[in-house]
Amino acid sequence: MKVLLTGSNGQLGRELTRQLEKKKIDHVGYDIPEFDITDKDKMTTIIAKEQPTVIINCGALTNVDGCETQKELAMAINAVGPKYLAEIARDQDIVLVQVSTDYVFDGAGITMNGTLRPYLETDPIDPKTVYGESKAAGEKAVSETTPKYFIVRTAWLYGDGNNFVKTMLELASKHPQLTVVNDQVGSPTSTVDLAAAIIDLIHTDHYGLYHGTCEGQCSWYDFAVEIFRLSGIDIPVEPVTSEQFVRPAPRPKYSVLENKALNDLKMNHFRPWQASLVEYLENLE
Repeated sequence: MKVLLTGSNGQLGRELTRQLEKKKIDHVGYDIPEFDITDKDKMTTIIAKEQPTVIINCGALTNVDGCETQKELAMAINAVGPKYLAEIARDQDIVLVQVSTDYVFDGAGITMNGTLRPYLETDPIDPKTVYGESKAAGEKAVSETTPKYFIVRTAWLYGDGNNFVKTMLELASKHPQLTVVNDQVGSPTSTVDLAAAIIDLIHTDHYGLYHGTCEGQCSWYDFAVEIFRLSGIDIPVEPVTSEQFVRPAPRPKYSVLENKALNDLKMNHFRPWQASLVEYLENLE
């Protein structure tokens, strides 16, 4: 097995690199400008040179608000790029992993017996943002182009890079009190858990669509409070509504994904989000 990573300088790319090294799996990482996902000829040349058996595509335009004003660029990177990769993967018999997002859903949640339930892989998608629309188009392109694919949707990801945990810790060092939204619910997910799940999957031929998030759910407010509690930081945090934080792109009110496909294969090793957060904070420099 040889793995080629795109977007290798991102949070997930860095963690995958660490775990592939630890497991002594042959791998190579590429990122922009050297590896431009919108340039099929350039990608074809690099992939032909490296001859991977697996490509893990972590490359994406993830600036949710920025996508609203840069729709063409968002579609090029998040939809057309994965289509090109899928064509190359199909033509060279390479397994392709496409990392996707909860934003492909409408973010309103699905009510069952009077309560919201987590989204399943089989639930219909209905993106409400340009980012979600572009990622949904990327999923469609991959699934329709190449037979050997894994699409892995995740949410609320944090790891080695800019993320919510680091932002909260930084804000706490500069302000006497904070306000955090309390009406958006999801599952904080460590790149450690997600990278491990992806590496497990590429050792199988169980191709298809998967959800991959840490277990349990909370609001951004709950997440912030737990970050400060575990860090021993005493700071007042006020819960506020989304309407008090108006953003160019609407945020999903409900982003909880159930790892049903992984559970069905007895391959769901994601930890409770609190446990993964403890480990992350312990290793934070």
